[in-house]
Amino acid sequence: MNKIAIVGPIPRDTIKTYKGEVIQKYGCISHPSIALAKLFESTSSKVIPISHIHKEDEQAIRSLFNNYPAIVHDGIYSHQDQGTIIELNFIDQNNRIEKQTANMAPITPLDVQPFLDSDSFVFVPITDFEIQLETLKYIKENSQATIVFDAHGPTTYINKNGDRLRQYWKDKEAWFAYIDVLKMNLEESHCCWFDMDFNNSVYDDNNTSHLDEFAEYSLNKGIEVLYVTLDSRGCALYTKSKDGNIQKDFIPSIPVKDVIDTTGCGDSFAGGLAYGFNRFKDPVIAAQYANVLGALRTQGKDFEVFKSRLETDAIVKIHY
Repeated sequence: MNKIAIVGPIPRDTIKTYKGEVIQKYGCISHPSIALAKLFESTSSKVIPISHIHKEDEQAIRSLFNNYPAIVHDGIYSHQDQGTIIELNFIDQNNRIEKQTANMAPITPLDVQPFLDSDSFVFVPITDFEIQLETLKYIKENSQATIVFDAHGPTTYINKNGDRLRQYWKDKEAWFAYIDVLKMNLEESHCCWFDMDFNNSVYDDNNTSHLDEFAEYSLNKGIEVLYVTLDSRGCALYTKSKDGNIQKDFIPSIPVKDVIDTTGCGDSFAGGLAYGFNRFKDPVIAAQYANVLGALRTQGKDFEVFKSRLETDAIVKIHY
C-alpha cells in the first residue's frame, strides 16, 4: 500500500477562462488529490490532503472528497477557520491576473505529524507563507518520505491590494537541503536564478539559457531531481549521475487539441511525479505520468477529467 500526502491550500476559486467562461470550484491540492485517488481506485493505497480551510467550506470539501474512497480526510483542518479565497482572470491560455482575498494558516510540523508514515509528501504551496521550512525539516528528521516541492509558493507573494505577484526566492539554499524533488515552471526558474523586479519586467518564455547552470547549482545544494515544465513543449529533467556529472533529459508533453481550463495543471503534474516515483522509482517515467495528469487537467471544468490507472497507463503507453 502506498500513502501520498498532498500539502497545500484548498482555495475557493473563481476562474474566468481566456474564453470568457466563469468557473467556481475548490482548487490547488484538490486536483492532485483527486487525480491520485482515481489512480488508486480498487487498491489499498491512500492519498492524504493536508490543508487549513474555512469552516464554511468544510462540508462542501468533505462532500467532494467523499466521492473518492482513497482520500483520507484526517488532514483537513478547519479549527482555525482560516482558508484561501482566490480570483483568477486568464488573459490567454497560460497567463492570468491573480487576486487573493483570504489566506490559509501555514502548515506546521504539528499538522503533518500524524502522517509521517507516508511514502511521499507533495508540497504545492501557491504563496510564500503557506509552508514553514521547519515543517520540511521535521519530516526529514522523523520519516523516510520523499519530499516533492513545487516552487510556485516561494516565488509568489501578495501585496496589500491582494494582488498575487512574482518575487525572487532569496532563501532557496536553506530549503534545497530538505527537498528531494523540485518542480517548477520556466517563469519560476527565472525567479529562482535572476535577482530582479519581476513585476516590472517582460517575461520571455523562450529564455532557457540559464537552466543548465541553475540545475547544476540546485543539484549541488541538495536537490536530487529537478523538473522545469515548458508549457506545451514538455519538461526538462535534471539529475546527477554517480560520477557527479549532470544529466539532462527532455520529456515531450502530451498533445491536447482543445484547452478548456489550465488551472491546477502544475498541481496535477506534481501529484503525477509522486505517483510515478512511488510506482516505478524512475524520474523519466515519473515525468511521463506527471505530463499525463497535467494534460488531462486541461480537458474540462471539473474533476471528471482524471482517469483510472488502466486508462492512464494506456495514455502513457501510446505517447511514450
